[in-house]
Amino acid sequence: MAERLLEVEDLSVNFATEDGIVRAVDGVSFELDRGKVLGIVGESGSGKSVTAMTIMGLTRGINARFGGRVAYQGRDLLEISDTEMQNYRGNEIGMIFQDPMTSLNPVYRIGEQIVEAIRAHESVDKRTAHRRAVELLRQVGIPNPESRVDDFPHQFSGGMRQRAMIAMALSCNPSILIADEPTTALDVTIQAQIIELIAKLKDDFNSAVIMITHDLGVVADLADEILVMYAGRVVERGQTRDVFYDPQMPYTWGLLGSIPRLDRPRPDRLHTIKGAPPSLITLPEGCKFRPRCPHAFEKCKQEPALENRVETPGHLDRCWLDVDYKRTHRDDTISGATTEAA
Repeated sequence: MAERLLEVEDLSVNFATEDGIVRAVDGVSFELDRGKVLGIVGESGSGKSVTAMTIMGLTRGINARFGGRVAYQGRDLLEISDTEMQNYRGNEIGMIFQDPMTSLNPVYRIGEQIVEAIRAHESVDKRTAHRRAVELLRQVGIPNPESRVDDFPHQFSGGMRQRAMIAMALSCNPSILIADEPTTALDVTIQAQIIELIAKLKDDFNSAVIMITHDLGVVADLADEILVMYAGRVVERGQTRDVFYDPQMPYTWGLLGSIPRLDRPRPDRLHTIKGAPPSLITLPEGCKFRPRCPHAFEKCKQEPALENRVETPGHLDRCWLDVDYKRTHRDDTISGATTEAA
């Protein structure tokens, strides 16, 4: 039986602002076992990154209020002190941030930053930490690591900076690696290399991975399970194969329809989901996707629960539509034939 590393139960994160309460995360639950990859997918503002940053303790002290439970190996990270959290952050749970150019300090050499991360958690001298930094750069595929370890971030390309960030995140051999949009702003070839690297390092370090992205294609071959988030909530959850081949939520259909396909004629434009995500201060009544959904009907004015509505165990969705109706109409939506919101 796989070792359970992380349990997130009914997590909520609210931010008090002058305009009102921002409900950034609302009732998110999932589990993560060692050796597994969880993909969290959704548009900007869906709550993906806030969920990850809350697990890391990075939303503390910014006028945030929390609810629920985030248990790492049974210890609730929401209840421990800031000092205790520092022992978990980086040491037990590492994070690859979205933009390495703003995450790396531009005035310190790459090696110095990795050495600092190592010595913050381990009692080793600088020489030992420096040797490990070189080895980490070698492991993530940076050529000539003995010399490149002394370069500054601006001397690295975008893909190389992301590899350096991965090396830093792995510097203390964490049990969980959170990758927040790690392929953003990289070209397709480099994206594939980064995804392949994360998969390899997950096996090499025997860790678990949370992969956060807006693109379902990024997690297609990497994730074991997928959470689809919208307006701070999980709207579909299931094994990767089930979400791709039997999607139940119209929002998931829209995300799938926005992925370029090789098995269909090339369209003039990629398909998009009509409209924009709702304000997290004034959420719509009932189903939060209802104003953008081309299949909405009267019952959608009531809030659907996240339930198992199909015969596949563990495949949950938050949609009132009949299962047979979904399977009859979703292909048209995914292919772009249905585009106008009701």
